Amino acid sequence: MDKMRLVLAFWLWLPVGICCAEDIVIADFEQETYGDWAVTGTAFGPGPARGTLPHQMIVEGFLGSGLVNSYFEGDSSIGTLTSPEFQIGRKYIAFLIGGGQDEDKLALQLLVDGQVVRSSTGPNDKAGGSEALEQQSWEVTEFVGQKAVIRIIDQATGGWGHLNVDHIVQTDTKPKGLASNVERTFPATTRYLHLPIKNGAKKRVVTLLVNGQPIVRNDIELADAEPDWWAPMEVQAWQGQTLTLRVDKLPEDSRALANIETSDSLKDATDLYREIGRGQFHFSPRRGWNNDPNGCVFYNGEYHLFFQHNPYGWGWGNMHWGHAVSRDLVHWEELGDKLLPDDMGPMFSGSAVVDWNNTSGFGKDGQPPLVLIYTAAGNPTVQGIAYSTDGRKFTKYSGNPVLGQITGGNRDPKVFWHEETKQWVMVLYVEWQGKHTIHFFTSQNLKEWQLASITNGDAPGGRFLFECPDFFELPMDGDDARKKWVLLAADSNYAVGTFDGKQFLPDATRLIGQRGKGFYAAQSFSDVPDGRRILIGWWQTETKGMPFNQSMTVPLELKLTQTDDGPRMTFEPVKELEALREKSHRFELTSLQPGDKNPLDDLRAELVEVRVEFEPGDATEVVFNIRDVMVEYDCVKQELSVAGHRAPAPLIAGKQRLVIYCDRTGVEVFASDGRCYMPMPYNTNRENQRLFFETRGGTATIRWLEVHELKSAWR
Repeated sequence: MDKMRLVLAFWLWLPVGICCAEDIVIADFEQETYGDWAVTGTAFGPGPARGTLPHQMIVEGFLGSGLVNSYFEGDSSIGTLTSPEFQIGRKYIAFLIGGGQDEDKLALQLLVDGQVVRSSTGPNDKAGGSEALEQQSWEVTEFVGQKAVIRIIDQATGGWGHLNVDHIVQTDTKPKGLASNVERTFPATTRYLHLPIKNGAKKRVVTLLVNGQPIVRNDIELADAEPDWWAPMEVQAWQGQTLTLRVDKLPEDSRALANIETSDSLKDATDLYREIGRGQFHFSPRRGWNNDPNGCVFYNGEYHLFFQHNPYGWGWGNMHWGHAVSRDLVHWEELGDKLLPDDMGPMFSGSAVVDWNNTSGFGKDGQPPLVLIYTAAGNPTVQGIAYSTDGRKFTKYSGNPVLGQITGGNRDPKVFWHEETKQWVMVLYVEWQGKHTIHFFTSQNLKEWQLASITNGDAPGGRFLFECPDFFELPMDGDDARKKWVLLAADSNYAVGTFDGKQFLPDATRLIGQRGKGFYAAQSFSDVPDGRRILIGWWQTETKGMPFNQSMTVPLELKLTQTDDGPRMTFEPVKELEALREKSHRFELTSLQPGDKNPLDDLRAELVEVRVEFEPGDATEVVFNIRDVMVEYDCVKQELSVAGHRAPAPLIAGKQRLVIYCDRTGVEVFASDGRCYMPMPYNTNRENQRLFFETRGGTATIRWLEVHELKSAWR
């Protein structure tokens, strides 16, 4: 029988009335209760959920306002939900499903004559994942005309012990479903595979296999059609081998795998680093998301900046350690990702050291190794190390982890060599016994660690020391004979005290660091040749419409100074930034009063550095408008306001010195000789390059005023 006759015979066989008939809705869960559906247990609550339940990740992908969500009272609840009996009258039963994956304990089932004949479960069986519902269906032609029931079971109690279900429909039109474990194979002959990315798309589990062996797994928002941008996957380490990309699920009509391109160069790189949304003297990755700086160190004549990086998404996820180097703290070269997620989990924050005495044994040919210390945030969450003797290629230590899990909240190791006691010290954030704590460990070789002491990171009124700790010594007012140890937290709050190699004894706590917004998880560079303590922070500069997101602050020099309130840390831009000055203007002003002509009226600048020293006199305010960012100093209250955000900024010997850096992504303002540092993310209007300077309420004495037009650090 030929193909046409087979098709005709099939359609003639179908019962009258079911060919291409209207859909039959079995349940849309839009009512307040489950109606005639039978409920057992507590998992399904008193009726359909209205979206996300308390303490649940955002639930999306359902239709209308209601759905079945068995997270009622959390994952520990169990139960069943069973439909009234109905007659199967269409070729397919389609539905939306999400939540946990357990074929035996979490399932949407079709029962005919009391027997399970079709069953589906959710997609999530490990930490992370998404609560999104996706289209699935069963082909049920063989059961047409028979009676059946739908049953939803939840007998799972651990993580992801719940199911989301909505819009169960009988239909003759096969829904566009999902294909599982879709693959495409490439010969490794180029440097990059370019993956199409659609911001906000459903995340797919994408596994890279080399010669059939899985190497790395990422959750990627693949574009099924036209991409928003292209993410380069660097594969040159496997040249000559066979690469396979496997996607856990893809819509059957997705072009994501077919659209992947191979190349030795970056795709769409014509305007790389010149994009209108990119900061021009603040580091940001070529593509993808960045957050915390990691592994800041000076090694082999270069400053190494590692960073939390999602190379395959505009938002957080897929934590790799990105890597960039600079010889001058101004011009950065991105070198690709050095630590990739592995079986121990994604690569969370950490630090780096130069092992000058080769205590680890990783060095060779007299070359001290560069050692990275990181958190592998899997289950359990542990600390690992990786090493290099050239600052380019890194090997994860085969004996990892070097420190096992203390609690599920141990992370962000900061390691340094303590010269006085001749040992390595690790400063680790740990959520321990319901408190925020800092654990101090010691080691002789970076491989075996012993607990030395615990510092309480909580204080009356709330925490003062949280994740991403940094720990270093600073001389008081430049006097090496009067050094103090500083314990710095992610939000830049800090404590000052003494340290004997095992225990930190704070003299003062809850001290406030930076005074602005969008500054977090800063880390200082180790092994800086001239002994300066240089800090760089994650600057939360959102860049919508760009293929990259977030950046770093300018590098900052930290000092410690004695004040009437005790020792206080200061933040100042590093002197190397002077290399960006392209055209400088010095204004010979002696005073400025209300009504005077704007001294900066003839200047136009997109990238600018402004420096001024003044005595307030009888002026109540001294004000700059930098491309519509208002920088205002209240001479009476001795407060600085940047874009409406206020902080104390005392006069020093009756004078105030302001330093303002303005980039496309915001401003960083320094006052009171660095005692007040205010970073402020702000997406500037490229068309507005005006600068304005005035006083209000009276006359101020202007000691000096400089404006420097800056060039891009990317050129």
